[in-house]
Amino acid sequence: MIAIISDIHSNTAALTAVFDDITKREVERVICLGDIVGYGPDPCGCIDMVMERCCTTVLGNHDCAVTYEPSNFNVGAESACYWTRSALENSEDSDEQRAARWEFLGNLPVKATYDASDLDLGNIALVHGSPRRPINEYIFPDAIYNNPNKIRGLFDRIEKICFVGHTHVPGVFLDTPDFYSPDELEWAFEVDPKRKAIINVGSVGQPRDSDPRAGYVLVESGVIRFIRVPYNIDETVQKVQAISDLDDYLGARLIKGR
Repeated sequence: MIAIISDIHSNTAALTAVFDDITKREVERVICLGDIVGYGPDPCGCIDMVMERCCTTVLGNHDCAVTYEPSNFNVGAESACYWTRSALENSEDSDEQRAARWEFLGNLPVKATYDASDLDLGNIALVHGSPRRPINEYIFPDAIYNNPNKIRGLFDRIEKICFVGHTHVPGVFLDTPDFYSPDELEWAFEVDPKRKAIINVGSVGQPRDSDPRAGYVLVESGVIRFIRVPYNIDETVQKVQAISDLDDYLGARLIKGR
């Protein structure tokens, strides 16, 4: 099995709960689709856990913004990026640990492939945003209605299965085009060997599908399962509220999963 996580957004309470769930399921391989940092109060802890537990990680737009420069971010997101950068630079950890975090973020690839042939999936594509613009293109569910050509164009760029994050909304896109939420799939998607699929794994640290539980996917032989894990949301909300450079909304929105 493989666990695929994304959009942690500096939320150690959510990430710890997810890793605990992954450990209980005896899953040894974990992949991260980026946005380890941004928005939340615990960038150092989240980077450390991802560095330790994930075998493959790709670059998210917030990881890129913190490492280089935020572009086209709203005021709250931009402020969170600058605060995150300061938190990484001024942490009380050793010089070596601080340097290791920056080196890790600075060397993340924008896309990757992973050999999942032992799970009958062949090579799976891994990006944060989309196959066309790996870091920052959103694939929202309503695009199947208002921009079907975009969806078809994205499918032209993948061989078989592509995993994405970025929108914080889990589900499966097919090239028809169609989109199926985890509820509609009864929380499991059976891969059709003859069809392509783009699978959004949802968000660990800031879900936006009105389900506040941390989310990730579990990849088994020919099946992708959508997993939700409860965690102590109040802990993260209180941490956000205690940091003046983080908008209180970034904590409050966690309560409703929006």
